Amino acid sequence: MTVRIIPATLRDLSYIAANLRLEDRTEIDCQFDEWSPALLALTALQGFAYVAELNGNPQAGFGAAEQRGGLWIAWSWGTRRMKRCVPGITAFFHAVLGPQVAAHGAWRVEARALASNELALRWLARLGATQRCRLPGYGRNGEDFLLYDWTRSSDFGSSDFEESWNHVPFSKAAGAEAVATGTDHCRQGRAGARSSPSG
Repeated sequence: MTVRIIPATLRDLSYIAANLRLEDRTEIDCQFDEWSPALLALTALQGFAYVAELNGNPQAGFGAAEQRGGLWIAWSWGTRRMKRCVPGITAFFHAVLGPQVAAHGAWRVEARALASNELALRWLARLGATQRCRLPGYGRNGEDFLLYDWTRSSDFGSSDFEESWNHVPFSKAAGAEAVATGTDHCRQGRAGARSSPSG
């Protein structure tokens, strides 16, 4: 079983979205009035987007997108085989995605999960996110969600400037994009939605 993290493409994300596991389909269904796999995939290509492949087949999409200066939204969804990719995604989150987001000026990264999605809630906790509050009636049919976040704190008085996100240490962000296979340095992989070079 080989897990490989690669930059997302519209094709891979569309495949994953068309084959979502029940928990993710339920969570997505209650956040959109109407959606299709292609629309979900296209929306996911904003910001940083990655795919976890299992034995060469796309099984999970994940990433983070900037909502406004300093505020980012993290997301993930996958097929029924996504569970096998979670350790690889978790390691990539800490080694690459977190530093990328930090390097682009994030002060806060949020994630929302359906309150009944136990798998997502446990994973967010393992990723070091802090549960902030319940969002009653957040879903289009009145479903409750939970809001999680990571916030950056900086010790500017230290000679060795280290950033941390809710006590989860990340390596320095310099060169983090180069770790991701095939990135084009445009804040995205090969199918990047943004065309201006990152600065």
